[in-house]
Amino acid sequence: MIHWEAHACLPLHPQASFAPIERFREAGVHYVSVNIGMDMNPLSQVMQTIAGFRASIAAQPDYFIQARGVKDIERAQAQGKIAIGFDLEGAMPLLEQPDMVALYQSLGVRQMHLAYNRNNSVAGGCHDDEQGLTPLGHQVVQAINAAGVLMDCSHTGRRCSLDIMAASSAPVIFSHANPLSLVEHGRNVTDEQIRACAATGGVVCVSGVSFFLGNAQPTAVDVARHAAYVANLVGVEHAGIGLDISFRQPELNDNPPDNYDPSYWWPRSAGYNRALQPSTYTPLETWQVLGKALQDTGMTAAEAALVMGGNMMRVAGQVWA
Repeated sequence: MIHWEAHACLPLHPQASFAPIERFREAGVHYVSVNIGMDMNPLSQVMQTIAGFRASIAAQPDYFIQARGVKDIERAQAQGKIAIGFDLEGAMPLLEQPDMVALYQSLGVRQMHLAYNRNNSVAGGCHDDEQGLTPLGHQVVQAINAAGVLMDCSHTGRRCSLDIMAASSAPVIFSHANPLSLVEHGRNVTDEQIRACAATGGVVCVSGVSFFLGNAQPTAVDVARHAAYVANLVGVEHAGIGLDISFRQPELNDNPPDNYDPSYWWPRSAGYNRALQPSTYTPLETWQVLGKALQDTGMTAAEAALVMGGNMMRVAGQVWA
């Protein structure tokens, strides 16, 4: 049984410690997708981060495997290691050049979404005026499909996500998103979006972030409740897990240079007030009790196994080049 963590964040710094990824391995996770950049990060920072992360993985072969395909994940499980892929959050690091997708894929990126909360020239973000997929965005979706990269719609505006799912020739995922019907937040997704994702053959991976679960101290029970909602709405084969834990390392400054304004990317009007209420995360060790929590919602052990990784393995097997 493969356990698949669909999204985690280390500092976007080439010297970031991979100790948190080792904790995932100890918790029984076999694959983790690690963020290597967002729309606010310049290309120079993204590339430095990729280079540093690849070096860290290569330097610890007893623990880590750079995932190129699902066979690497199976090998990691068999050898007691953890496989690692990268994800890119937003299209701005593509510099409006769809051919950049294949380059990122060659460097280890295995999933990508097109807008980080705000609109750009490719796609619409979930905390901005409604904007559909642009003509350039259609080219980028085609490039993502052609490169064998998972098309992700997390952080994407509702109208634009529906456009992407209609345009994609491959299954689409939400790597870290929660049902709006359970918690009212602009980052959460509507039943219409969940159904559209399932119609592509994709998976909605539930986040463990407090804002999106509606609990300041979230637990496995909260994650399981949200996953069960997705499963009951569209079928258990379309639910997954992407806890979206951000592992801060205060000694490293990974803020983008120049005029970086966090309040633009995470606006108070959308429910973010980090000074008064910082986000908290479902503990990483949730993975050790998540199977029971899912079964407590009424799932069988086999169904819980699909949510914890089987579904994402199926989709990756279909998509990855």
